[in-house]
Amino acid sequence: MKDRVTHFEKNFDLRRFMYTTPFTQDGRPRGDLSEQYKRKTILTTMHAFPYIKTRINVIQKEEYVLMPIEVAIEDMQKKTLELAVATNQVPPDAKMLQMVLQGSVGATVNQGPLEVAQVFLAEIPDDPKLYRHHNKLRLCFKEFIMRCREALEKNRHLITPEQKEYHKELKKNYEKLENSLRPMIRRKIPELYKPLVKFNSISRDSFKNSSIRKYELPMQNS
Repeated sequence: MKDRVTHFEKNFDLRRFMYTTPFTQDGRPRGDLSEQYKRKTILTTMHAFPYIKTRINVIQKEEYVLMPIEVAIEDMQKKTLELAVATNQVPPDAKMLQMVLQGSVGATVNQGPLEVAQVFLAEIPDDPKLYRHHNKLRLCFKEFIMRCREALEKNRHLITPEQKEYHKELKKNYEKLENSLRPMIRRKIPELYKPLVKFNSISRDSFKNSSIRKYELPMQNS
């Protein structure tokens, strides 16, 4: 769907459909962030929609299960995209921008960005298999904070005089969030940044003098 740009392309010749189902391992649909899994189900139909019939047989079903940290990554990517869209909207929509900002930096947001970071980034995971997910989420937060800063700057140019105090409160919440996230965003997993291959250090001059050296055959006495 990412390659489909126009309204027509997004609504015609469709054969694959996806829906998501949240679940926890104890059977509840919803739980704490550390317990929240998500199942993605992808259905492929025999014919493409729209079709002459309203029901088409499903010929293939695929399922993918996202771990809690993968669910968190998707959620943060979605929030970051919402911020980018609201910031760059033409013409600007101050109400939409402020609504997205409030949901991102608001102090009373339940299971908001700060709680997500505290659950998944406060400690480096014991399981090395989670290292790359941990690092990906860390980079998501890095971009998220950057988008929040851009959104605040855009909002500063859009507010009316009556909204100055509101903007000041948003900025205060942003600075508090940034200060709380900073140590977690900066904490890298050393194992991910080790060089895969160790090269011997050879100076450029020695390489030039020894590796590409012109050899002359000794002259033979006649």
